[in-house]
Amino acid sequence: MWLRWFPWKWIVSYVARSHGFVDPVKILFRLESFAQPMDIKKPIELLRAGLVFHARGLLNTNAIQHNLDWIWPYWVERQYNPLDASFIPRSFSITHVNLTHRNWTAIGIPDHDFLPIVDPRGLITPFWDSWSLDVWLVREDGHRLIPSKLPSVDQHLDIKGSVAVVTRSIDDGSELISRAEVLEHDSSLDCTLTLSAHCMTDAWIVVSARPYNPEGVSFISDIRSLQGGAGWRINRRQEVLFDRRPERSLFSDYKRGDVHTLLSGKDLREGIQCPVGMATAAALFRMKCTEENTVQIRIPLGRKESSSPSRGSWKAALAGTARVHLPDRLFQSLYDSALRMLILHSPGEDMYPGPYTYKRFWFRDACFILHALLCAGLTGRALRVIDSFPDRQTRSGFFLSQEGEWDSNGEALWIMKRYCDLTGTSPKPQWKDAIRRGGAWIKNKRLAQKPAVLHAGLLPAGFSAEHLGPNDYYFWDDFWGIAGLHAAADLLNMLGENRRAEEFSQEAARFLAAVESCLAEVSKLTGRRGMPASPYRRMDSGAVGSLAAGYPLQLFPAQDERLLDTADFLGNNCLVRGGFFQDIIHSGINPYLTLHIAQVYLRAGDPRFIDLLKTVAELASPTGQWPEAVHPLTLGGCMGDGNHIWAAAEWVIMIRNLMVREEDNRLFLASGILPEWLAGNEPITFGPGPTSFGDVSVSVIPSAEEIEVRWEGIWRKKPEGIVVHLPGYDPVTPGPQESSVVISRKSSS
Repeated sequence: MWLRWFPWKWIVSYVARSHGFVDPVKILFRLESFAQPMDIKKPIELLRAGLVFHARGLLNTNAIQHNLDWIWPYWVERQYNPLDASFIPRSFSITHVNLTHRNWTAIGIPDHDFLPIVDPRGLITPFWDSWSLDVWLVREDGHRLIPSKLPSVDQHLDIKGSVAVVTRSIDDGSELISRAEVLEHDSSLDCTLTLSAHCMTDAWIVVSARPYNPEGVSFISDIRSLQGGAGWRINRRQEVLFDRRPERSLFSDYKRGDVHTLLSGKDLREGIQCPVGMATAAALFRMKCTEENTVQIRIPLGRKESSSPSRGSWKAALAGTARVHLPDRLFQSLYDSALRMLILHSPGEDMYPGPYTYKRFWFRDACFILHALLCAGLTGRALRVIDSFPDRQTRSGFFLSQEGEWDSNGEALWIMKRYCDLTGTSPKPQWKDAIRRGGAWIKNKRLAQKPAVLHAGLLPAGFSAEHLGPNDYYFWDDFWGIAGLHAAADLLNMLGENRRAEEFSQEAARFLAAVESCLAEVSKLTGRRGMPASPYRRMDSGAVGSLAAGYPLQLFPAQDERLLDTADFLGNNCLVRGGFFQDIIHSGINPYLTLHIAQVYLRAGDPRFIDLLKTVAELASPTGQWPEAVHPLTLGGCMGDGNHIWAAAEWVIMIRNLMVREEDNRLFLASGILPEWLAGNEPITFGPGPTSFGDVSVSVIPSAEEIEVRWEGIWRKKPEGIVVHLPGYDPVTPGPQESSVVISRKSSS
């Protein structure tokens, strides 16, 4: 008890000032004045993640800038080059972190938690936050092909059979191709690297162990050759296996420098230890210019679990998914790769927004990823994650992924309801208590309506989606809270809890009335109908969070002036290179938030969604992935995970909604077909995909004179109407017995 009264703040302030430092207590007080007061000053999860991130950055500061004669990963080679657009002066920066090329691609197999990552130049990091392997080609005449130093390489995602990243590097007549994938080998799951090379002279394929990854330094303290020499043991735990013994093996520690400076020498040692943790190694495989030269490297990740013979099978994982055929090959490949990334990052009850930086569970990201799985027909995969929700709930009813973020209850309840809608099933009885307590938490968390303040009746100030700004009364939280109460009411009605359902329904109505009253007052202050991020903010990029009232929640009608004015503000003031630029924290172009604006315009029948959609497609990496935010100059990742699964989820949902979406108990078909897709005679198809009315397939068949739209449904209930609305044409409402319409090209508006 005495600790509570001990004058810690006074002592900390005194010690700091006595040593000539700025008073940290005064600084913290000033920082808090920029935000609205709240109980949770900063979620411990965010503090922990930030400390880990910058601890790595501190290591980078001490390891990289005075060792630039090393071969470093691609982001370092670019970001530390003073003649490159990626260059960042270091000056007084305490930590050096990857802010320009946060791009990598996950590989793996379904239903297993192993997610190695491959960077834009083929550097492979086999384990989470581990060391990496790099591959070079060294000719006898001394010329070196180093992928991380090349201005460009050819890299793509091969999804035929497995999910593999193929990197092809060419320089001065030398060619090096690496194929990285996860394969089963004798019941072991291996990160497998297959190398091939072509060269005008004899050369060496060099495989090197690197004490870093796409975030920076990752220690190697010990490397030993395995018995027989056909591999290494790294840090006494992990093995790297070669398909044959290399002709030469070389080792180096930090004191001697990077092993790449020793490639022409000999080394009779069987390994090395490095107290600094910066050991490097190189295995050299001789290649003849007249022969086919291949090397295969395997890194065992773990044993394959044998609970099901189909576990790990891509064929089984993709069974039943909604198939898409688009004339646009880029859009098609992005859908196919996004679908596979959703599968890789939902290996069981957990669901990850990314393979590295964000490899942990958040309700917010999970909600959107689960919705994409449901829209694509992967309902069983979604269910096993939703089934874990009750275990993630606190006694108070809070669906906790981290404190201070009050949107999670609404998201958890909304996606449970969407599962029931899209599968035509009732909620499980074992969900009942979680639903009841989850709805009650939202009701109890709301602020009192009595005080004459703008935020009366809203949820408390919180961190919300992090990228909206400091603690505040965010409308994003409120819209999710309202949707969560509606969902809880519907779910409990299905479970026979009619009295509690009515209570939540009435609470949702009161909550919405409080928000609308607040918005009306805010509109008087701002002089426009658009919705800022909170009642106490001017219109800025954080207003993107308020679009949740339209997408995905549909709390407001498609033509609601508040929605459209918000989207117009963002489109007129917050676009960079055609995509939404989030100034707050992310400081980059956000693919998934750009698609939120596009979804609002798609609902409204506004063709501006098309340019936003095309921008997101163009921002994808060569492997068809998006980082959380894109640097406006380098077009590399500048924030978050380099393989952002929320962005992949938004792409899947967007493609589905272009073809079929629900609105006001009606189905809208083909409302997002791009005009150029109709220029040829290639059919455009989607399905079968789940809707609230049943599984639906849609085909758009263009010809020279007309466009035919067909649909087929396995109906659980008939929609109140079907609307076929091709962009540029008047909407058509067919009769209840019809299953196709023909639209004359002459009727184009």
